[in-house]
Amino acid sequence: MSCWKQEKTNTWAFPTLILCLYGFFYMMKPSEPFLTPYLTGPDKNLTIDEVTNQILPVWTYSYLALLFPVFLLTDYVRYKPVLLLQGISLIVTWLLLLFAHGVLAMQLVEFFYGMVTATEVAYYAYIYSVVSTQHYQRVTSYCRSVTLVAATVAAVLGQLLVSLAGVSYFHLNAITLASVSLAFLCAFFLPMPQRSMFFHRKDAPEPVPGPAKGLPVSAARRPSSCQEERSPDPAARAAGPQPQAGNAGPLRHMLSVLLQLGRDLRHCYGSRQLLYWSLWWALATAGFNQVLNYVQVLWDFRAPSHSSAVYNGAVEAIATFLSSVTSFLVQYVKINWDHFGELALGIFSAIDAGCLFLMHFSTSIWACYAGYLIFKACYVLLLTIATESKEANKQMKHHFLCP
Repeated sequence: MSCWKQEKTNTWAFPTLILCLYGFFYMMKPSEPFLTPYLTGPDKNLTIDEVTNQILPVWTYSYLALLFPVFLLTDYVRYKPVLLLQGISLIVTWLLLLFAHGVLAMQLVEFFYGMVTATEVAYYAYIYSVVSTQHYQRVTSYCRSVTLVAATVAAVLGQLLVSLAGVSYFHLNAITLASVSLAFLCAFFLPMPQRSMFFHRKDAPEPVPGPAKGLPVSAARRPSSCQEERSPDPAARAAGPQPQAGNAGPLRHMLSVLLQLGRDLRHCYGSRQLLYWSLWWALATAGFNQVLNYVQVLWDFRAPSHSSAVYNGAVEAIATFLSSVTSFLVQYVKINWDHFGELALGIFSAIDAGCLFLMHFSTSIWACYAGYLIFKACYVLLLTIATESKEANKQMKHHFLCP
């Protein structure tokens, strides 16, 4: 029985299934589009100024402060403990949302939600440590698709419960708490990875006792191109065995990891095109997160939730659906993004800027909704184009698949 269980957990299908279940319940948050109406409503009795100036900014700064330490911690503890930490942070976030009151309590909510978003790196990096490279594209598609489906279902469900069933925002948050609790339980069933990108990397291949099946002896013993590029000097490789992580002191090992990280960053960003796309990615994601953080405040200002119908859930559902459609259609557009990527970057970034001006200066809630739909669809489209860029893929593939 134990052998069968070990064999089951070593396949790519089992961890992918559990991770998809985790991603579905993690993104199944029907209360999220109604956060601002909930905070400014009778449940919390906060003013719009308190929400805008004292509560929502905490998420931005906590996310920024936690991102790099959590990234290193994620690699050091090999992903699964960080996914459990994310599940605990989700549960604490919604327990505070349900039962705590006051500005300080809601600031704690934003801090823990900053922890949730900072630990998302573990979700997208975990699967690459437990499956072989031949399954990367498939499992990436599964994991990203299930999160989009869950976000769409959650937004539609939340809107239907509010508009048709008259469910209160408090009960929507209770449903969300149940969903994130299921995600936390799913994380326990994930197998523990044996390697990671930096702290637990496997640089040296294990000795091959004989030729691989179906290959001549020369091919079986020939090092891969990645290994040749990593260690071009045979004399340097033969100089002596490299110290293992377990034999080096913790401080020395941490220093070696940081040096390796610096070398990998210099290697990856030696491409000017990849550097341009990465800078855009960082700036655009920062702007998108700010829009996502404050757009409900704008909607509530244009159409106050206490006196108008709220369609936040419907708008989020449509925006997620349009984003998934645009990212899916990119693969059928036969364009050389190496040549026309910067042009697309400029055009769609200008469209996004126009949408922001439209939402700011328009007094119509429907214009704000339309601007947000176009803004999010263009943002996701550009992210997909960045991923499809040939040079970026070549550089990142060399970095991640040839550790």
